[in-house]
Amino acid sequence: MRLVIPDPKNFRTTEETRWVSLARACTILGVNESTVRRWADEEKIRCFRTPGGHRRFAENDLVAITNGSVIFNEIGNAAVSRIRRELTGNSSDTPWYKDLDADERAALRPLGRRLVEIVDNYLSGRGDRDQLDTEVDEIGITYGQELFGRGVGLAQAMQAVVFFRRSLDETAKQLSARHQLSEKDASRAREEIAGLADRVLVGVSTAYDQN
Repeated sequence: MRLVIPDPKNFRTTEETRWVSLARACTILGVNESTVRRWADEEKIRCFRTPGGHRRFAENDLVAITNGSVIFNEIGNAAVSRIRRELTGNSSDTPWYKDLDADERAALRPLGRRLVEIVDNYLSGRGDRDQLDTEVDEIGITYGQELFGRGVGLAQAMQAVVFFRRSLDETAKQLSARHQLSEKDASRAREEIAGLADRVLVGVSTAYDQN
Protein backbone atom coordinates (compact mmCIF):
# COMPACT_ATOMS: atom_id res chain seq x y z
CA MET A 1 0.00 0.00 0.00
CA ARG A 2 1.75 3.41 -0.95
CA LEU A 3 1.29 6.74 0.74
CA VAL A 4 -1.15 8.81 -1.29
CA ILE A 5 0.52 12.09 -2.21
CA PRO A 6 -1.77 15.11 -2.61
CA ASP A 7 -1.42 17.41 -5.61
CA PRO A 8 1.36 19.92 -4.78
CA LYS A 9 -0.87 22.83 -5.76
CA ASN A 10 -3.01 22.02 -2.74
CA PHE A 11 -0.11 22.45 -0.30
CA ARG A 12 -0.42 25.45 1.98
CA THR A 13 2.38 27.97 1.59
CA THR A 14 2.84 30.38 4.46
CA GLU A 15 5.59 32.54 5.81
CA GLU A 16 5.65 30.27 8.86
CA THR A 17 6.74 27.19 6.92
CA ARG A 18 9.16 25.15 8.99
CA TRP A 19 12.03 23.42 7.21
CA VAL A 20 13.19 20.08 8.57
CA SER A 21 16.06 17.69 7.93
CA LEU A 22 15.98 14.58 5.76
CA ALA A 23 15.99 12.37 8.85
CA ARG A 24 13.02 14.23 10.31
CA ALA A 25 11.16 14.05 6.98
CA CYS A 26 11.66 10.28 6.93
CA THR A 27 10.31 10.00 10.47
CA ILE A 28 7.21 12.05 9.68
CA LEU A 29 6.40 10.13 6.51
CA GLY A 30 7.55 6.69 7.64
CA VAL A 31 9.49 6.07 4.42
CA ASN A 32 13.19 5.76 3.61
CA GLU A 33 15.61 8.50 2.54
CA SER A 34 15.64 7.58 -1.13
CA THR A 35 11.85 7.88 -1.30
CA VAL A 36 11.89 11.34 0.29
CA ARG A 37 14.63 12.49 -2.08
CA ARG A 38 12.69 11.16 -5.08
CA TRP A 39 9.50 12.94 -4.03
CA ALA A 40 11.48 16.15 -3.60
CA ASP A 41 13.07 15.73 -7.05
CA GLU A 42 9.58 15.20 -8.47
CA GLU A 43 8.52 18.45 -6.72
CA LYS A 44 5.95 16.67 -4.58
CA ILE A 45 7.67 18.14 -1.53
CA ARG A 46 9.20 21.61 -1.40
CA CYS A 47 12.90 21.43 -0.68
CA PHE A 48 16.03 23.57 -0.66
CA ARG A 49 19.70 22.95 0.02
CA THR A 50 21.71 24.62 2.76
CA PRO A 51 25.12 26.18 1.94
CA GLY A 52 26.60 22.89 3.13
CA GLY A 53 24.55 20.93 0.59
CA HIS A 54 22.04 19.40 3.01
CA ARG A 55 18.40 19.18 2.04
CA ARG A 56 15.67 20.83 4.05
CA PHE A 57 12.03 19.90 3.53
CA ALA A 58 8.83 21.89 4.07
CA GLU A 59 7.11 20.43 7.11
CA ASN A 60 3.71 21.66 5.87
CA ASP A 61 4.06 19.47 2.80
CA LEU A 62 5.06 16.45 4.88
CA VAL A 63 2.05 16.92 7.14
CA ALA A 64 -0.24 17.32 4.10
CA ILE A 65 0.99 13.99 2.72
CA THR A 66 0.56 12.29 6.09
CA ASN A 67 -2.95 13.69 6.56
CA GLY A 68 -3.86 12.51 3.09
CA SER A 69 -2.93 8.94 4.02
CA VAL A 70 -4.49 8.82 7.49
CA ILE A 71 -7.67 7.15 6.27
CA PHE A 72 -5.73 4.19 4.95
CA ASN A 73 -4.66 3.31 8.46
CA GLU A 74 -8.39 3.10 9.27
CA ILE A 75 -9.48 0.96 6.34
CA GLY A 76 -8.38 -2.34 7.88
CA ASN A 77 -10.32 -1.99 11.12
CA ALA A 78 -13.34 -0.45 9.42
CA ALA A 79 -13.42 -3.15 6.74
CA VAL A 80 -13.15 -5.95 9.30
CA SER A 81 -16.09 -4.50 11.24
CA ARG A 82 -18.14 -4.16 8.06
CA ILE A 83 -17.33 -7.69 6.90
CA ARG A 84 -18.16 -9.14 10.31
CA ARG A 85 -21.54 -7.36 10.39
CA GLU A 86 -22.49 -8.58 6.93
CA LEU A 87 -21.34 -12.14 7.51
CA THR A 88 -23.26 -12.48 10.76
CA GLY A 89 -26.31 -10.57 9.52
CA ASN A 90 -28.94 -11.47 7.01
CA SER A 91 -27.17 -10.13 3.93
CA SER A 92 -28.26 -11.75 0.67
CA ASP A 93 -24.68 -11.35 -0.62
CA THR A 94 -23.19 -14.09 1.57
CA PRO A 95 -24.93 -17.41 0.77
CA TRP A 96 -21.50 -19.02 0.29
CA TYR A 97 -20.64 -18.18 3.91
CA LYS A 98 -23.86 -19.47 5.39
CA ASP A 99 -23.21 -22.84 3.74
CA LEU A 100 -19.92 -23.26 5.64
CA ASP A 101 -19.81 -24.96 9.02
CA ALA A 102 -17.99 -23.54 12.05
CA ASP A 103 -14.73 -25.38 11.34
CA GLU A 104 -14.68 -24.20 7.74
CA ARG A 105 -15.25 -20.60 8.78
CA ALA A 106 -12.49 -20.84 11.37
CA ALA A 107 -10.06 -22.17 8.76
CA LEU A 108 -10.71 -19.27 6.38
CA ARG A 109 -10.83 -16.45 8.95
CA PRO A 110 -7.02 -16.02 9.38
CA LEU A 111 -6.61 -15.71 5.60
CA GLY A 112 -9.19 -12.95 5.50
CA ARG A 113 -7.57 -11.08 8.36
CA ARG A 114 -4.16 -11.29 6.69
CA LEU A 115 -5.58 -9.97 3.42
CA VAL A 116 -6.98 -6.94 5.25
CA GLU A 117 -3.57 -6.34 6.83
CA ILE A 118 -1.97 -6.46 3.39
CA VAL A 119 -4.47 -3.89 2.13
CA ASP A 120 -3.28 -1.55 4.88
CA ASN A 121 0.33 -2.23 3.92
CA TYR A 122 -0.40 -1.59 0.24
CA LEU A 123 -2.03 1.77 0.86
CA SER A 124 0.37 3.04 3.52
CA GLY A 125 3.54 1.94 1.74
CA ARG A 126 4.70 -0.47 4.42
CA GLY A 127 6.61 -3.58 3.48
CA ASP A 128 8.14 -4.76 0.22
CA ARG A 129 5.60 -4.58 -2.61
CA ASP A 130 6.94 -7.62 -4.46
CA GLN A 131 6.81 -9.72 -1.31
CA LEU A 132 3.26 -8.55 -0.58
CA ASP A 133 2.19 -9.41 -4.12
CA THR A 134 3.68 -12.88 -3.74
CA GLU A 135 1.89 -13.38 -0.44
CA VAL A 136 -1.42 -12.25 -1.92
CA ASP A 137 -1.02 -14.79 -4.75
CA GLU A 138 -0.29 -17.53 -2.21
CA ILE A 139 -3.25 -16.55 -0.05
CA GLY A 140 -5.54 -16.67 -3.10
CA ILE A 141 -4.37 -20.17 -3.94
CA THR A 142 -4.64 -21.32 -0.32
CA TYR A 143 -8.12 -19.82 -0.06
CA GLY A 144 -9.14 -21.68 -3.23
CA GLN A 145 -7.68 -24.96 -1.98
CA GLU A 146 -9.52 -24.61 1.33
CA LEU A 147 -12.83 -23.90 -0.37
CA PHE A 148 -12.42 -26.63 -2.98
CA GLY A 149 -11.36 -29.17 -0.36
CA ARG A 150 -14.49 -28.43 1.62
CA GLY A 151 -16.79 -28.90 -1.34
CA VAL A 152 -17.49 -25.25 -2.07
CA GLY A 153 -18.31 -24.74 -5.77
CA LEU A 154 -16.33 -22.36 -7.97
CA ALA A 155 -19.26 -19.97 -8.31
CA GLN A 156 -19.53 -19.66 -4.53
CA ALA A 157 -15.76 -19.17 -4.23
CA MET A 158 -15.98 -16.30 -6.72
CA GLN A 159 -18.82 -14.81 -4.68
CA ALA A 160 -16.57 -14.85 -1.61
CA VAL A 161 -13.82 -12.89 -3.39
CA VAL A 162 -16.31 -10.41 -4.87
CA PHE A 163 -17.82 -9.90 -1.42
CA PHE A 164 -14.37 -9.22 0.06
CA ARG A 165 -13.54 -6.76 -2.72
CA ARG A 166 -16.85 -4.93 -2.45
CA SER A 167 -16.56 -4.58 1.33
CA LEU A 168 -13.09 -3.05 1.05
CA ASP A 169 -14.14 -0.77 -1.80
CA GLU A 170 -17.22 0.51 0.02
CA THR A 171 -15.18 1.08 3.18
CA ALA A 172 -12.55 3.07 1.26
CA LYS A 173 -15.27 5.10 -0.46
CA GLN A 174 -16.96 6.02 2.82
CA LEU A 175 -13.72 6.95 4.58
CA SER A 176 -12.55 8.99 1.58
CA ALA A 177 -15.77 11.02 1.72
CA ARG A 178 -15.56 11.41 5.50
CA HIS A 179 -11.98 12.71 5.31
CA GLN A 180 -12.66 14.75 2.15
CA LEU A 181 -9.90 13.02 0.24
CA SER A 182 -9.43 14.32 -3.31
CA GLU A 183 -11.13 12.37 -6.09
CA LYS A 184 -7.75 11.50 -7.59
CA ASP A 185 -6.34 10.09 -4.33
CA ALA A 186 -9.54 8.22 -3.49
CA SER A 187 -9.57 6.69 -6.97
CA ARG A 188 -5.94 5.63 -6.61
CA ALA A 189 -6.69 3.86 -3.32
CA ARG A 190 -9.64 2.00 -4.81
CA GLU A 191 -7.52 0.95 -7.77
CA GLU A 192 -5.00 -0.56 -5.33
CA ILE A 193 -7.78 -2.51 -3.63
CA ALA A 194 -9.16 -3.70 -6.97
CA GLY A 195 -5.72 -4.85 -8.07
CA LEU A 196 -5.21 -6.82 -4.88
CA ALA A 197 -8.65 -8.43 -5.13
CA ASP A 198 -7.94 -9.39 -8.74
CA ARG A 199 -4.80 -11.22 -7.63
CA VAL A 200 -6.83 -13.12 -5.04
CA LEU A 201 -9.41 -14.00 -7.68
CA VAL A 202 -6.74 -15.38 -9.99
CA GLY A 203 -5.24 -17.38 -7.12
CA VAL A 204 -8.59 -18.92 -6.22
CA SER A 205 -9.26 -19.78 -9.87
CA THR A 206 -5.82 -21.34 -10.19
CA ALA A 207 -6.47 -23.57 -7.19
CA TYR A 208 -9.68 -24.86 -8.76
CA ASP A 209 -7.98 -25.42 -12.13
CA GLN A 210 -5.33 -27.54 -10.42
CA ASN A 211 -7.93 -29.89 -8.91
